[in-house]
Amino acid sequence: MAAEEGFVSLRGLSKSFNDIDAVANLDLDIRQGEFFSMLGPSGSGKTTVLRLIAGFETVTSGTITIDGQEVTSFAPFDRTVNTVFQDYALFPHMTIQENVEYGLRTRKVPKEERAKLAAESIDSVKLAHLASRLPHQLSGGQRQRIALARALVLRPKVLLLDEPLGALDKQLRDEMQSELKRIQRSSGITFIFVTHDQHEAMRMSDRIAVFNAGRIEQLGSPQDVYERPATAFVAGFLGVSNLLSGEEALALVGRSELVNIRPERIVFKPAGTRKDKGESSIAAVIREVSYTGSNTLYMAETAGGSRLISTRLNQELPEDFTEYVPGDNIVAMWQDRHVASIHNETG
Repeated sequence: MAAEEGFVSLRGLSKSFNDIDAVANLDLDIRQGEFFSMLGPSGSGKTTVLRLIAGFETVTSGTITIDGQEVTSFAPFDRTVNTVFQDYALFPHMTIQENVEYGLRTRKVPKEERAKLAAESIDSVKLAHLASRLPHQLSGGQRQRIALARALVLRPKVLLLDEPLGALDKQLRDEMQSELKRIQRSSGITFIFVTHDQHEAMRMSDRIAVFNAGRIEQLGSPQDVYERPATAFVAGFLGVSNLLSGEEALALVGRSELVNIRPERIVFKPAGTRKDKGESSIAAVIREVSYTGSNTLYMAETAGGSRLISTRLNQELPEDFTEYVPGDNIVAMWQDRHVASIHNETG
């Protein structure tokens, strides 16, 4: 490997289907041992990139290198990667132990050794007590963990995960997000994770590539892409945003360029509240209030017709807190340092 930055390296990678570019001239370096997520809506190209790395799709142009070896023309079984899918793909007639052993058996690993390796892999996902059961006797979350164990037992250099939590309910998804992160940290294997769920990507990833129309709109840490979105698309895809430009931005933040203020950075206070140094404020009227459990979302409208969204965490509130209802006059306030300029307006 030439450099840690390019443990998995894609150069000029393109894939076309019937003259439509699903992936267009993509350059990307994924580091060894990181949890890397490809995030984007359906049709953005993220799953196609995963399938190209796995060898399930042939490259139209460009190269794929893994640990210093170009694998662009290699068959899937000749690449040092393994893939975990949303549907688990477990053999229903085999026990959990047999399912995890299967890949080792196809590699002609001796019986005693593969039994030992499979047992260790099952134990790594904390399901050793279920090794003799059949897949249908397990919950969805347990089956997903066994699918992980079966992939990890082969010790791939890279583990590809294609929306693996998509079929789980919210509680199981939350549990599996923690479990995936734990497994990745303990194994040290490079995880490349595909998802359309922003919260999932933000929670687990070391870095995120935000995909749109076959290209990467932004690449960075979860904090980078959320706090400093490079494009309007990224700002809108990663959570709720207050995107302002032109006369609206000039009136509210003092400059006419495209800017973004996250809703949690805007505080609504009673009408007449004075701003402090380093803050901006504007009078507005509450139009909508939405309670979502852990948060309350407010939408207010200024006299100039601008709409501002603010979110409040529903934790213990101060005694002087005012609960707003539609029609209340308020002052929207934010610190100037929380206004993020978006210099690239593509997307």
